[in-house]
Order: sequence, then C-alpha cells, then structure tokens
Amino acid sequence: MVIADTSVWIEFFKGKEPISKHMRGMLEIQEVLAVECIFAELLQGATNVREREIINKYWHYLPKAQEKGIWIEAGTFSGENNLTSKGIGLIDSVLIIASRKTGARLWTLDKKLQAYLEKIQPE
Repeated sequence: MVIADTSVWIEFFKGKEPISKHMRGMLEIQEVLAVECIFAELLQGATNVREREIINKYWHYLPKAQEKGIWIEAGTFSGENNLTSKGIGLIDSVLIIASRKTGARLWTLDKKLQAYLEKIQPE
C-alpha cells in the first residue's frame, strides 16, 4: 500500500507523467490508501464542482487509513523531532505516522519531506 501526499495527487490530476501513469496503475489495484487530511487539502484547492466531485469519488472508493488519535500522535512526534524547523508541517507529520501505523509507503514529491524520510528510513 501507498499513501500519496497532496503533491502526488495534484500531479496525477494534472496528468503529469510519469506520476499519472504510475498512480493510475496503483489506483486500479486498490494500492492507494486515503488519508483524510490529504483529501481535505485537495478539496480546498478544487476550483469547481466537477473537481470536487472527482476528489469525493476517490475519497469514497479508496481504502482509508485509520486515524483515531493520529493528530495528537503527529503533534507529539513533530515536537519531539523538531520537524517544523526542518520545514515539515503537521500534515506531513500525520502522513509519517499514518505510514508507520499502516505499513504503507509514503509517496511525496516534497523535497524536504523526502529528505527527512530518507534519513529515517534509508532504502
């Protein structure tokens, strides 16, 4: 499973390759795990009813990450690791915690988040 961050979804919706092709393949086999804060960000940026409908359909049909207490856990994790000073916000911290809890890989195009992930989870 993969948690795609907002940056990945935006590239997917814009049809940017190779992201779009890879994401389509993973969506077809239900390998993308939805996280509520990502879809909230996508809906916040939607410019019309059609875009909101598309985002809501993905939200409805994708498997979801269990998120009970995740914001508190993410805030604690962020504070303990001084993540805001590294340019990693609370939503990114939620994604890190969701990834850890579910065992899903976190897919992001955010360079600061990528660099942090490489430090804590070298491949």
